[in-house]
Amino acid sequence: MQVLRVQLEIRPDPAEVGRARRWARSRLAGSGITADEPLAETLILLVSELVTNAVVHTGRPAVLRLCLPGAAAGNGTPAPVRVEVADTSSRAPQPRCAGDDATGGRGLALVECLADRWGWSPEGAGKSIWCELDRCSPPRRNAALAYGGGLPAYEGFAFEAV
Repeated sequence: MQVLRVQLEIRPDPAEVGRARRWARSRLAGSGITADEPLAETLILLVSELVTNAVVHTGRPAVLRLCLPGAAAGNGTPAPVRVEVADTSSRAPQPRCAGDDATGGRGLALVECLADRWGWSPEGAGKSIWCELDRCSPPRRNAALAYGGGLPAYEGFAFEAV
């Protein structure tokens, strides 16, 4: 199975989040994931959340990586799509409570809700936060609903990647 691995250097600037979304969208188009697929919408939201966490909470450069499988595995099951953001902060993601009126602090709760799997691991002097989406499974949640409509299972509880 052929896997396309691409990466983008991210500066510690909030404007980089939009650039990362545009870059990821263009890479999806070349991998056979069409813009109108629910998977594409969810992937772009996950990219946005993970890059935002790195930019806002570390204030350091980061690297966005996408692993986009090109064909099904030997058993006919498409490999998952993986999004990773590596930064130079060694601090692990820490849970925090976000009030109803808070404008942030829900990024990793969204990742938990939308991804099939996610986690983090040490990488060099920093860490990598990653998530995966299975191409063959239906979306776990509508990304727009989860982002705009609140997360009942996580009400008042959110995570912060630092």
